Amino acid sequence: MVPLTAHWLPILVSAAIVFVASFIMHMVLPYHRGDYSQLPEEDKILATLRTAALKRGLYIFPFCTHKDMKSPALIEKQKQGPVGFMTIVPSGPPAMPKFLIQWFVYCLLIGFFVAYLAAHTVAPGAQYLAVFRVVGTAAFLAYGLGHVSNGIWKGQTWSSTIKEVIDGLVYGLLTAGTFGWLWPR
Repeated sequence: MVPLTAHWLPILVSAAIVFVASFIMHMVLPYHRGDYSQLPEEDKILATLRTAALKRGLYIFPFCTHKDMKSPALIEKQKQGPVGFMTIVPSGPPAMPKFLIQWFVYCLLIGFFVAYLAAHTVAPGAQYLAVFRVVGTAAFLAYGLGHVSNGIWKGQTWSSTIKEVIDGLVYGLLTAGTFGWLWPR
């Protein structure tokens, strides 16, 4: 077993590499640009939403409880549409520094748990591919597969979901490569 403290460098370096890769994938490469659409008549819809004074959170419409799911009134509302989910964030420009710090901390957290798993399953001095296989699988599970639930439960388009899974695969491979390269010998 490799002590977890021996993995501080791959945890830090892999988080930095994933952070930079995510910037390139979302800000430089064009393939995420079509993930979001503008609301038709956005100004009217935003004016109406402003009057509701919505708080931060996830909303579903038409709203129902488990008891209401089969009620004729709800079924009619669902037939008429629209049906959806809406996430409300605080008003104002996006707090990019805060989001970027949270993303980096998230990358560190994934690196920590991947290191924990690898430290208990991969021997010191293991070959690159042995480390790569375990770390890559765990990192892909963390970065990639969690997005599939958004396609299943929250109506996210499958094209956006698949792109997020591919991003997670790239992040997982980068994490695996970093740990394989910096694995204690």
